[in-house]
Amino acid sequence: FGTALSGTFPYAEVAVFVGKNPWQSHGFQRARPVLREIASDPNRTLIVIDPCRTETAEMADYHLRVRPGTDAFCLAAILGVMVQEDLPDHDYIRDRTQNSREILEVLRQVPVSDYASRAGLTEQMVREVGRRIARSSSVSVYEDLGIEQSLHSTLNSYLEKLLFALTGNIGKPGAMNANPSLVGISNGHLSSKTSPVGGHRIIGGLVPTNVIPDEILTSHPARFRAMLIESANPVHSVADSTRMRDALRALEFVAVIDVAMTETAREAHYVLPACSQYENWEATFFGASIFDQKELRNSFTLRAPILDPLPGTLPEAEIHRRLVRQIGALTDKDVEPLREAASEGRAAFASELARMVSERPQLSEIMPVLLYETLGPSLGAGNEAAAAVWDVVHNFAGKNAEALRCTGFAGPGDKLGEALFDAIFENRSGVVYSASRYEETWNRISSGRVNLTITELIPELKSLQDEYPSSDPEFPFVLSAGQRRSGTANTIIRDPKWRPKDPHGALWMSPVDASELGIQSGSRVRVITKRASAETIVDVSDRMLPGHVALPNGTGLWYPDREGQEFLHGVSPNELTATGHRDWFAGTPFHKHIPARIERLR
Repeated sequence: FGTALSGTFPYAEVAVFVGKNPWQSHGFQRARPVLREIASDPNRTLIVIDPCRTETAEMADYHLRVRPGTDAFCLAAILGVMVQEDLPDHDYIRDRTQNSREILEVLRQVPVSDYASRAGLTEQMVREVGRRIARSSSVSVYEDLGIEQSLHSTLNSYLEKLLFALTGNIGKPGAMNANPSLVGISNGHLSSKTSPVGGHRIIGGLVPTNVIPDEILTSHPARFRAMLIESANPVHSVADSTRMRDALRALEFVAVIDVAMTETAREAHYVLPACSQYENWEATFFGASIFDQKELRNSFTLRAPILDPLPGTLPEAEIHRRLVRQIGALTDKDVEPLREAASEGRAAFASELARMVSERPQLSEIMPVLLYETLGPSLGAGNEAAAAVWDVVHNFAGKNAEALRCTGFAGPGDKLGEALFDAIFENRSGVVYSASRYEETWNRISSGRVNLTITELIPELKSLQDEYPSSDPEFPFVLSAGQRRSGTANTIIRDPKWRPKDPHGALWMSPVDASELGIQSGSRVRVITKRASAETIVDVSDRMLPGHVALPNGTGLWYPDREGQEFLHGVSPNELTATGHRDWFAGTPFHKHIPARIERLR
């Protein structure tokens, strides 16, 4: 697409969730009320593809309860129905897509009945779902970690997008749309950059997390030697925690910036304590889309601190400034002309900044720090960090002037960006900064056409015909690690006292499996994978298919008791995972499909 598309679920005739449980993980505004509205409307359809009977699946008109790891077969079968029954709009494919011939030919050859069976589904349900999606007036689709962190990860995402790309559900209410955001994640173009040791693809500027230890634990001359880790906990969140700890210990230098003494911070040479979000200027650059049946809008909120920092902590902006200064990337000589210009007004500041960056382009790499030091003081004491948004809004205004003017902002050129910055800084409850018609989505798609064939993924799609789902007798269960539940919150809240309903982070298991193992809710078991083992308790749940078990996210953290003695609370899922268990294309970990064995403990 060349841009990110998201669903407008409140107006969708058909809503499809693939490996996604928005009842718990949300992903769009008013998720629970919107789900109820769709489920209660006889003219609308809710479709869920998920091996687990989630809260969202319980509301669905169609719950395609696939065998774990067979999502690609299910999606290919649905698409096969569409193409083989000639359901796509040929005029749309001709006018709005490109490179359609190869993928359409592959989908014509999909053995629908066979693939449905391999996925544990009936052919009838698959055909009904394919027809319902293809014949509806509007479809919104949402994929999540359930398929992204499972077998055929990248292929799953490709096939999921074909559900709406083949059926013309782009650029209209209730369908998939591109809403301009202040900060874009990626332009969708594949970079040729690779990691220095393993030659792994760098996508969106990111090295795949599962290969990071391999880029360190080697004698290769280009190996990573140091890491600066900010607001991240890779010892807990990256596959194979043991190997990640070994990798950090092998580095010459590790510094961590965080609000807590995390599992990663314990491995660092230096820990720089940061203020919490309540003591800091902060914002998010996603999740603020608002819309009606006529237009898409987007809003942004810059949140000011409401508490004073704790002693010994600093705002991240100040930590960044000190680090940049210490390494010599910014000097008084750089700062003084800009501070003087800022005292004369924003126009003078913008002119001087443009001159300096044209002469020294490397300054653009530290722009947030540069603005914090120079424009920041002009915003008033304690407000300096807000200056980082100034450059962001000017870039947005330069690229999306019409969308900005449609919200009521006026003025030519730089004045448009200045007006937006002032509004964001002064309005602490947020500002609507873009408005556009749904059909303008097509202006944001590269070349105005959808590229239907991703050549690199076609061989994998074809190879599904030779793949039959099976299990290893030594590890007969599929473990989904990091399941989202009502009592989990990633690792945002480390104190286990807030989680009274499930303090141990129980292993969910089907009644069939529990009966065969002679266990019940509350029984202790050992979970064994090819990498390691852990002990936990069981919660018998008919939400799970036989052979499928799950551990929640957000557990396995060290936290002190009242006496200051630290305890490990729950199982850390990544103590059980392996870095090599990942997608061949993007390196995405298969956290939702880990071969495992369960043993009852006496």
